[in-house]
Amino acid sequence: MTTAELIDCKGLPPGSVLEVETRNRHYQIECLGGSAVRISGHPEYCPTPVNGRMLDAGVIERGKYLQFLLDDRRPVTTSRVVKVRVQRPSGSASIH
Repeated sequence: MTTAELIDCKGLPPGSVLEVETRNRHYQIECLGGSAVRISGHPEYCPTPVNGRMLDAGVIERGKYLQFLLDDRRPVTTSRVVKVRVQRPSGSASIH
């Protein structure tokens, strides 16, 4: 896994996994392609992986809020992002 300051989810290959640590929670996000994701980490909204999509043009940045939409109807805004780690699927180029 690689730590990054800024990630564009739409630019990641499907199967990439993000570990996003906010001030209050730890989320795991699997990129499905484009802004579509499978996300878990919130005890009420997504305790187990739930399909959703990233907001804010699919960008996750340290120091900003993570925003996503669950089941195309429930917007969620988290506390500020502290750390983002990325794991690309096997055979993909690494992040620089």
